[in-house]
Amino acid sequence: MNAHQDSSGGIDRRRLLTRAALGGATIIGATALGGLDADAAFAAQQPSLDPAINKSSFVEGRITGITGSVLEVAGSYGDRSRVQMTNVTSVWKVRATTAEVVEVGDGLYARGVEMPDGTIAADAVWVNIVNLHTTIRGIEKQRLHLSHGQHELVGNVIPDTTNASYAGRAPTADLSRLRIGQSAQVLGAWRPSDDSVDVVRVTVGH
Repeated sequence: MNAHQDSSGGIDRRRLLTRAALGGATIIGATALGGLDADAAFAAQQPSLDPAINKSSFVEGRITGITGSVLEVAGSYGDRSRVQMTNVTSVWKVRATTAEVVEVGDGLYARGVEMPDGTIAADAVWVNIVNLHTTIRGIEKQRLHLSHGQHELVGNVIPDTTNASYAGRAPTADLSRLRIGQSAQVLGAWRPSDDSVDVVRVTVGH
């Protein structure tokens, strides 16, 4: 795989994303602006790994339209954005996936570089990602029953994906120590079809 490199030998991310937006780049899996995993979406903004980029741009909202590889996004505060998906855009939807899973109506959180026309060339896109303070109200093999504020919520347990972190320890696939009544931080992906959440991680304890 080839990438344009700056004089210091590092990947020139702005040029790469610009070329990708124009259809010229061939790299897949952009991570120069930061990680792709679910935690990275909520991490404190870090300086880009590429010295050519002073600041990453972030977009959040609901996808209202898809034209080719451009996502029309209505933000939570009335703003509107256009997000350009490229062949270097990394996509997360419960797990690392591809742009084909993105649909109108999905929620979106995107990180990228602003192009001269105001479009954001996306380095990474998190689809329907949520990070919720909840209380565990019920536990079944394939789902958790949760309350979030005044709302009841179903958390889908996803085989080979859902894990738990107990009292700050490393995540484990063992959910047997979850208890009804526990406060739990739930990181996962919202399902617009039924308003449930696919659970990536449940964090309990301190």
